[in-house]
Amino acid sequence: MARSTALATFPAAPELSAAIAQWLDWLTNERRASPHTVEAYRRDIFAFVTFLAEHLGEAPGLTSLASMRPADLRAWLARRTLDGHARSSTARALSVVRSFARYCARRGHASSAAIASARSPKLPRTVPRPLTIADAAKTIDEIAALSSSAWIARRDVAVLTLLYGCGLRIGEALGLRRGDAPQGETLRVLGKGRKERVVPVLPIVRAAIQDYLAACPYDRGADGPLFFGARGKRLHAAIVQQRMRELRRRLDLPDTATPHALRHSFATHLLGAGGDLRAIQELLGHASLSTTQRYTEVDAEQLLAVYERAHPRARG
Repeated sequence: MARSTALATFPAAPELSAAIAQWLDWLTNERRASPHTVEAYRRDIFAFVTFLAEHLGEAPGLTSLASMRPADLRAWLARRTLDGHARSSTARALSVVRSFARYCARRGHASSAAIASARSPKLPRTVPRPLTIADAAKTIDEIAALSSSAWIARRDVAVLTLLYGCGLRIGEALGLRRGDAPQGETLRVLGKGRKERVVPVLPIVRAAIQDYLAACPYDRGADGPLFFGARGKRLHAAIVQQRMRELRRRLDLPDTATPHALRHSFATHLLGAGGDLRAIQELLGHASLSTTQRYTEVDAEQLLAVYERAHPRARG
């Protein structure tokens, strides 16, 4: 079995390996990045350094980083294309390499003009794919039928109700502690970058969570998980994703019907009902309004679809 990059030794000179370790530590403790993000960054920088070692024929050091030419970076990008990486994956990897290069420049380790001036691959502009209001309701109504265990059925209903009712990311929902279970009208959520936000909780969301807690056989105290797996450990996102795949087959939903689509649905349905874009940004925990503005495109697209179906002149 291949070792995780978390344990593997970087194929780099000691000073570059040390700089990478310091950068990852900085991401964890200063930037407060999630463990998932730090591990993703570790994998990307490991792959980049591995390429450099092969490309240069020696373990790269900080001087290798400083002396990189645009042709070297293009060779790395070309290799990723040949290896079958999607453009979105390569754009993310380049962003990671840039982040490390900026860190090195600020710390006086090395400065790379080639990396600083590199352009990301052009990506097609994607629009969130929410469920319809009817389909969002059906997923919550039907998910209980997928489990023969009463408490797991209530758990699954509570999770999906929370995702759709509060617009949470799946990681945010499953990261909640039992002591975070909403008692009143709000819920504190720890989002990306460990930024905390407060979201309103509908009575139906609160009731679904309380219904689950009343049936759950596990209780690790206020600091224990809110949502448990069948064996008493914190519920894993893969289980919720599997449930949604089963629902897609059962309800004939599109492949875009994922747990994250319920978050998209939350935002799109609020916007369609007249919700304020700035308020939706706060509820979703988006750092930039431009991220939230994607939902206006969804709303416009849906309005156009309704127009084309309903207007007597739309069919020519």
